[in-house]
Amino acid sequence: MKANNLILQFTSKIVFYMIFFFSVHIFFAGHYTPGGGFVGGLLTASAIVLLILAYDLKTVQHVLPINYTYMTAIGLILALGTAAFPMFRGDPFFTHYFDYYTLPLIGKTSLHTAALFDLGVFLVVVGVTMTIIQTIGEDE
Repeated sequence: MKANNLILQFTSKIVFYMIFFFSVHIFFAGHYTPGGGFVGGLLTASAIVLLILAYDLKTVQHVLPINYTYMTAIGLILALGTAAFPMFRGDPFFTHYFDYYTLPLIGKTSLHTAALFDLGVFLVVVGVTMTIIQTIGEDE
């Protein structure tokens, strides 16, 4: 039986968004500085685990109805597809491409295929971590 801890639940709602948006920042900053898909994925998973600790597993599954097994599969396909695509163009495995574009509201920026690979890693890390946490949490 879980006690109704109102302070923990209220605080976890605020801290969840702080951790989540920091994980998004770490994800996008990871191409030029330490971070990226792996660290961003761990931070996102830790934010979800915080909600599970404050509430319970069933409540969080109801609020976030995500199938983490599918998320892991989509991440693997995206990461492996991004890494293998250059071989079809005659380039070595894991060759990344980039170019500079002018985007509205952002201006001139560079877009990299490495970001797609990092997104795949992000999805795999969140998917695997949350699958493990849910599997452990469902045991009575």
